[in-house]
Amino acid sequence: MYSFEPSDEQKMLIDAVSRFAASDLRPAAHDAEEAKELPLKLINKGWELGVLQASIPEAYGGFGDRSAVTGILAAEELAYGDLAGALAIGAPGLFAMTILLAGSEEQKKKYLLPVIEAAWSPYTAALIEPAFNFDPNDLKTVAKTKGGDYFLDGEKTYVPYALQAETMVVFASLDGRTRGFLLPKGTPGVIIAAERQKLLGLNAIPFYAVKLEGVKLGSESLLPGDFSPILASSRVALASMAIGVAKAAFEYSRDYAKERDVFGVKVAQKQAIAFMLAEMATEIEAARLLVWEAAWMIDAGKEDAARQAYLALTGASDMVMMVTDRAVQILGGHGYIREHPVELWMRNGRGFPMFTGLAMV
Repeated sequence: MYSFEPSDEQKMLIDAVSRFAASDLRPAAHDAEEAKELPLKLINKGWELGVLQASIPEAYGGFGDRSAVTGILAAEELAYGDLAGALAIGAPGLFAMTILLAGSEEQKKKYLLPVIEAAWSPYTAALIEPAFNFDPNDLKTVAKTKGGDYFLDGEKTYVPYALQAETMVVFASLDGRTRGFLLPKGTPGVIIAAERQKLLGLNAIPFYAVKLEGVKLGSESLLPGDFSPILASSRVALASMAIGVAKAAFEYSRDYAKERDVFGVKVAQKQAIAFMLAEMATEIEAARLLVWEAAWMIDAGKEDAARQAYLALTGASDMVMMVTDRAVQILGGHGYIREHPVELWMRNGRGFPMFTGLAMV
């Protein structure tokens, strides 16, 4: 059975991540959102914490073994500081974790070392498609074989750092199955929009639309592993980040309600507000347990891990929308003012059902 007590190594990592989130990410979040850019110095400082490196074996440049449980603990703390910062720091993980989970031994040795042993660099992955009924297991981007090569056609959206990325993994349907392909920068047929996408939240990170028109890739570009572990990894990562955002919104609104006087009474003493706060706290704890169980099942190689990861993300996505919306309500008119962070958390929280593929652990 899984344990509710982190190991000493996990505690050390999470303590470091928590301090960084509170002292560095949170204070920078508002200005980064307004300026539409995260300072590279801030991203590098987060990268140096070694969250991704701790999940990569020593043979490929890391200093640990992959642990989804450790990953979700760190992801929650980073998102508690700022979701955009958490996704930016983890962007190279979209590329590296995909190769670790689905790449051949040759691909791991070739591609992981440059990512893990160097400073932060914008590697990325392209999964999401501009379709109302987007299904990661039924992609409209297709790969066809011809003469030993692969030819990719389709469209991707919400691809972080696509314009700057040295290399990316692009997902396409090959014979009806979702597969990953390594796509080097400058490959003919890849059209990356020059203008970054305008989104409701996460404006501190550049996202781009990507078109693939007859992109020719050699047989060595195909990742031989299955897509299911990659999708499960993304879902638990996002679910844990949703918990981090919700926790931030809950604590901020709770503290505000305790301090704010309305007609001589603290807002938190109003029964309706007290009930809202209690339900918010309960839903956060329930979602966290789902995520912990899913991550433990992934690490234990349980057969139903992918299903549990799906349930965790579905529950966490609903929860974070409810919690962040109520946080804005609790602050009243102040909740709608950009000087308070709850409106940003609500905008970011609303996107979790659409974020599949934007985080990995």
